[in-house]
Amino acid sequence: MRNLFIALIVSFSLALNAASKPTNNELKIGISQEFETLNPVIMTMVASSYMHYAVGRRLVNMDPNNKWVPQITKEIPSIENGLAKIITEGGKKKIQTQWEILENVKWGDGKPVTCEDIAFTRKVALTPTISVGEKETYSQIERIDIDAKNKNKCTFTYEKAKWDHYTLGTFYLLPKHLEEGVYEKYKNQKEGYEKNSNYVKNPTNPGLYNGPYVVSEVKLGDHVSMIPNKFFYGESAKIKKIIFRIIPNTGTLEANLRSGTIDMISVLGLTFDQALELEKKVKSENLDFIVKMEPSSVHEHIDLNLDNPILKDVRVRKAMATAIDKDQLVKSFFDNRQPASMHFMTSNDPWFTNDPKFVTSYKFSKRTAAKMLEEAGWKEGKDGYRYKDGKKLSLVFMTTAGNKTREAVQTYLQNQWKAVGIEVVPKNEPGRVFFGETTKKRKFDMAMYAWVSSPENTPRSTLHSSSIASEKNGWSGQNYPGWKNARMDKLIDDMDLEFNPKKRLELAWEMQKLYTEDLPALPLYYRADNAVIPKNLKNYRLTGHQFSETNEIEKWSLE
Repeated sequence: MRNLFIALIVSFSLALNAASKPTNNELKIGISQEFETLNPVIMTMVASSYMHYAVGRRLVNMDPNNKWVPQITKEIPSIENGLAKIITEGGKKKIQTQWEILENVKWGDGKPVTCEDIAFTRKVALTPTISVGEKETYSQIERIDIDAKNKNKCTFTYEKAKWDHYTLGTFYLLPKHLEEGVYEKYKNQKEGYEKNSNYVKNPTNPGLYNGPYVVSEVKLGDHVSMIPNKFFYGESAKIKKIIFRIIPNTGTLEANLRSGTIDMISVLGLTFDQALELEKKVKSENLDFIVKMEPSSVHEHIDLNLDNPILKDVRVRKAMATAIDKDQLVKSFFDNRQPASMHFMTSNDPWFTNDPKFVTSYKFSKRTAAKMLEEAGWKEGKDGYRYKDGKKLSLVFMTTAGNKTREAVQTYLQNQWKAVGIEVVPKNEPGRVFFGETTKKRKFDMAMYAWVSSPENTPRSTLHSSSIASEKNGWSGQNYPGWKNARMDKLIDDMDLEFNPKKRLELAWEMQKLYTEDLPALPLYYRADNAVIPKNLKNYRLTGHQFSETNEIEKWSLE
């Protein structure tokens, strides 16, 4: 009888486990970040773009093999195929490219996507009262001429003859037929369009989206639901409902996965140490999940606000870098599987270098760091902290609240700097506030977060002085430290116009040299992407770069 009872329990457990496996009826994805907006032109947070790629398609995309491919267009223009040509206008060399949208590309309400949507999006993005993180994507294009006979054909004329004219992965599209009225009404009000866009007021309108899915429900702080777009031009989505469930505390993601509240954990989920721990449990307990890990183009760093009088002094910045034992950090927190970083480029970027001729490194030494602070005029007081002109060397150190790894690293760094007399005071915020307000408007001393990029990407939006976000430019640009370096500006400008790959490489090396010499930010470590997926999820691929795996979400299926 007892054996029968045990057998029944085992049988029930197996049945429950089988029943809990996700199917093509629904997939619940856990993400730890909140999103700030679903408007693709306004969004700056990775969580926003991660969700947007499921509902939005662009001219081009970078695939998981780091190759640029056409998305809603027939072909990528190039000099070789004749769709791009260098011209001279007004004594200046420029490049013109011809684009043609596929005939069957439609918005979720059945309205065709045309070049009028492209031109309208550019107009919105370049409006001074509207805050756009990466204006350069749009401003580099001087004009867009639409074919009078075919609205699916248009010609881009660039201000300069740029080698990377086709890398328009962040040229997002807005539906003119829905957004133009809102834009015209609010375009002269500061942040008026952002607050009144249909993406805010009516986010479930299917006409806002042209991807494999459309948004069907939005509950701020909780979840975003999506259903297949019946007008999608490409391969039909296999999964009938996708739910992105927001769980800001990374420590509870595993519990939600085990309980079935979520079916998988996205790349915006577990911290690396949590993924390592779960990987062991999956193997030892034979769980129905796969923990995927891939090197990525993400680097964790601390932006330093160079408008702060303390941080304006490069000697202080260098002392802070010297006081960090990064080798111990990556060993203790990541089992050496996420390496210490040197600068803003990751090792999977062809432009990366760690050659000492080009990269200044800061070997950990408390004694050297203390000496550098002394030379900068910061003298140690009786309480162990440093003072200058009666002012304490104290800085507010911010990151995303609820991210256990970041908070642990924050404490580790706080102790490292305390050892050399620097006081840092933690003050953390939810991601929605931290990215949507604090970093965007440069309201910080020190801000720890990650940048995700793509290989061979010119860092104009993050390192060029024209990209310093300010009230004057509507808080556009992502040079949040406020770094102004004339030589870096020239290198970035020259990079845009350099068609010779060898010379571009030399420019990239000098950029890395300037960055490590001036330290507008403190590099910490290179991150690996990780995600936890159900064993029966097929055609899921981590990309390792900024254009996430949701770009291929229509291919996913649960067998």
